[in-house]
Amino acid sequence: MTSALDDLVSLLDLEVIEVNIFRGISPEENRVRVFGGQVAGQSLVAASRTVDENARHVHSLHAYFLRPGDPAAPILYQVDRLRDGRSFTTRRVVAIQHGEVIFNLQASFHAFEPGLDWQIPAPLGLPDPETLPDFKTRMAPYKDQIGEWYDRPRPIDLRYIGDPQSRAGVETAGQQVWLRADGTLPDDPVLHACIATYASDMTLLDTALLPHGLGWGDNGVQMASLDHAMWFHRPFRADDWHLYDQRALSTSNSRGLAGGSIFTKDGHLAVTVVQEGLIRVRPNE
Repeated sequence: MTSALDDLVSLLDLEVIEVNIFRGISPEENRVRVFGGQVAGQSLVAASRTVDENARHVHSLHAYFLRPGDPAAPILYQVDRLRDGRSFTTRRVVAIQHGEVIFNLQASFHAFEPGLDWQIPAPLGLPDPETLPDFKTRMAPYKDQIGEWYDRPRPIDLRYIGDPQSRAGVETAGQQVWLRADGTLPDDPVLHACIATYASDMTLLDTALLPHGLGWGDNGVQMASLDHAMWFHRPFRADDWHLYDQRALSTSNSRGLAGGSIFTKDGHLAVTVVQEGLIRVRPNE
C-alpha cells in the first residue's frame, strides 16, 4: 500500500466517541474546504459501523452537501438507526462542524438475495489504463502553474481516456477515466465501498461542463457539489482498475447534473453514480 493510500485508509478509520457517534479528521492539505468525497466516505463508514457487515452490505446512498466543511476542524458523525428489517437496514448520518450540519447521508443495506441479473453493456475498445499517463505525467507541462498541488500524494490513481487539457472549447457530452486505489487494500468490502464513495466525487461534476466547451479550471467557473447518489450493484475491489464512464445529463438554473457508471475491468457494472452541483459561470472581467 502506498503512503497516500495508507493515509486515506487511516482517514476513514473514524474514532468512536459514543454509541452511534463518531469523529473524523481531514488531511493536512492546503484546501479551503473539505473534499466532498471525504465527508461522504467517512459518513458511509459511520453508517456501516452500526450494521452487521457480515450479513448486509450497502446497496445505495443518497446525500446532500449542505455547507462547506472546515478542513482545520474535526467532523462529528451522528448515526440514526432508522430501520432494521428482515432484509434491509437503513441508516441516516448527519455530519456536524461548529454546531452546524454540513452534510446529510442516508444509506440502505441489503442481505444477499439471488435473483435476476442484467446490466447495461460496458464500452468496448478502450485503451488499457496502464498505457495511459498518470497524473504527474499528464500534468508535467503545467507543473509550475499548479505549484504544490502537483507533488501532493494521491491515494487514487486516475487516468483520463483523452487529454482533458486539450478539450477547451470542444463540446461533448461525456468523458471516461480509469481509476483505482493506488495500492493493495485489505479484504474488507466496507472499506472498498467507502473508498469507491470517496473516489466517485472526482471528475463527475466536471462532466456537466463539457457540452458547453468549459472546464473546471476556466476563469469565471464556480462549482460545488449539492447532492450525490450511488447504487452498488455487484462486488468489486477498489484497488482494481475500474472504468468510470461519465455523461452530462442536464445544465439549467445554475445547476448541472451528471451520471456515471463504474465498470470492473472485465465489464461488470459495479456502481452507478449521479451527482448534481452548483455551476455558476461569470463573464471574464
